[in-house]
Amino acid sequence: MLRLLAKGSFQRKKLPGMHMMRNQRIRRRRLGGRAFMVMSSGIRSISLCLQQLLVVAPSSFLFGVFYPYNRGALLTALVVIYALTSGIAGYTAASFYCQLEGTNWVRNLLLTGSLLCGPLFVTFCFLNTVAVAYKVTAALPFGTIVVIFLIWALFSTPLLVLGGIAGKDSKAEFQAPCRTTKCPRDIPPLPWYRKTLHQMAMAGLLPFSAIYIEIYYLFASVWGHRIYTTYVILFIVFIILLIITAFITVALTYFQLAAEDHGWWWRSFLCGGSTGLFMYAYCFYFYSAQSDMSGLMQTSFFFGYMACICYGFFLMLGAIGFCASLFFVCHIYRSIKCE
Repeated sequence: MLRLLAKGSFQRKKLPGMHMMRNQRIRRRRLGGRAFMVMSSGIRSISLCLQQLLVVAPSSFLFGVFYPYNRGALLTALVVIYALTSGIAGYTAASFYCQLEGTNWVRNLLLTGSLLCGPLFVTFCFLNTVAVAYKVTAALPFGTIVVIFLIWALFSTPLLVLGGIAGKDSKAEFQAPCRTTKCPRDIPPLPWYRKTLHQMAMAGLLPFSAIYIEIYYLFASVWGHRIYTTYVILFIVFIILLIITAFITVALTYFQLAAEDHGWWWRSFLCGGSTGLFMYAYCFYFYSAQSDMSGLMQTSFFFGYMACICYGFFLMLGAIGFCASLFFVCHIYRSIKCE
């Protein structure tokens, strides 16, 4: 593809839309801050999953620290790793926001910190209230809630601020391959299969089809009585998921630019994250056909916490799609010969 794009005169005849979009492909003022805010939250989710798989899971076999039957230890490690990854989110958000000449980086940093933590907190408060009303052991005691709050206040928030300050003071600059025109081109009418919703369906179906078998075993372990121990296979499937998401999003971005549609920023994120929507749709099938759960408490716990997990996957895979598309767009327009 890159060799084809580098052939200037041939490329103008075959794919004129790519050359016409050369000065349109990056519009920074309207979308930059919000796009990089959600991207930084997605990168935080990626680092959270990778650290959980690379550190916590192997240690259960090598050192016996996290025994597979002790789910509480895995959840504790998840909370600690989530707090430690706050610095990554803060650095990414502030660094890219300042590269796009943003001025209110503090507001952007606060929104980044609450983008993933806010929905989790609201969902936890509701579900814990339901558990208290039913007087079951699933309700967290007050002491545990205080410990989680202290972890957030003493570790997560300071790391987010320190990462934001480091990102703001970084000397990195956004290297645009060419100048962007001030007036955006009008986007021509597109066929129905190139609309956002249809491309999200196409982009999410293939990655989900590659992982749905592993999702079943994970669901059966988390919401059933099975014990999940094949972490090596889980890690391989996770890497495959990231690679497939990146390739599909890049391909859709390529066809979008060829159709003279320069609004690829949010579409690349939505197409990449659409696998999370397929995962949540699968939750309804698993609940009705594969599980024995019933009642208000079990139903609310299942769909509430799975909504948080799928939301995290939406941000994570959306960040993968956006980063892959950004790298692809910048690379191809540096490769195109322009008269």
